Amino acid sequence: MRFEKIKSHAKVNLSLNVLGKRKSKLHDLETLVAFVDLHDQIFIKRTNNKNHIVKFLGDFSNKVPKINTVSNLLNILDKKKKLKNNKYSILIKKNIPQEAGLGGGSMNAASLINYFEKKNKINLTLKERYDLCSKIGSDVILGIDQKNLIISYKKKTTKIKKNLKIFTLMVKPNFGCSTKSIFNRVRHYSKPQLSKIRSKNIDFNLMSKLKNDLEIISTKKYPRLQKLRDYFLNIDKNSHVRMTGSGSTIVGYFKSKKAALNAKKLLRKNYKNYWCNLSKTI
Repeated sequence: MRFEKIKSHAKVNLSLNVLGKRKSKLHDLETLVAFVDLHDQIFIKRTNNKNHIVKFLGDFSNKVPKINTVSNLLNILDKKKKLKNNKYSILIKKNIPQEAGLGGGSMNAASLINYFEKKNKINLTLKERYDLCSKIGSDVILGIDQKNLIISYKKKTTKIKKNLKIFTLMVKPNFGCSTKSIFNRVRHYSKPQLSKIRSKNIDFNLMSKLKNDLEIISTKKYPRLQKLRDYFLNIDKNSHVRMTGSGSTIVGYFKSKKAALNAKKLLRKNYKNYWCNLSKTI
């Protein structure tokens, strides 16, 4: 049996508002998400092996923990007998860095859920799908549809049928941000701000009105992030610059590929040891 190939896209948070904290100590978030053409490659096929085989390859595979989003997904599906005792061989080429705020691990799990459902390997109700995603990670539900912008408010997600078509320059310093550590430092909460946004209102100019509540926390903890962000802003006054997720990736948003390429050239000259990727929203 041949391997089937799946694309698992990176996500960027155009906006991220922390609304409060639940009794479970998890936070309620409101976020506007877009996906970019940067992606991990997943290869999957049935195997006669007694156990699932999961291997990570590529530049960022060495930092993937032994217990990860994919192994957690398979364990949950096996316990619930959703895979009907079928086992799979899964190879994942990691092109998305870890601890970057790009949702690489979460989108791997979401991409596999999409695959299993579309191939009729598993059958899930809407509630079962949400519960499954929640057990793996808070971002996983966002990856169930990796083509549309999504607003997530507490437990709700809304698809917005519009593609921004923006060029994104993603720069990650040579260190990561621990999501748990950043959220533990949250002391102030925002009110919901995205409920009135509609597809027709979403354009490049809207970016100036959006924010990421975690950015001020991460940049305060890691001054190098603030320095990178400030440098980004000075390159092109017409661009928008924002941290994605809990960091450590800073993203520049550009209207044209030419402007993004110019910024990439300057950033690579001054930050040679930082990971840098030019993509566009899908």
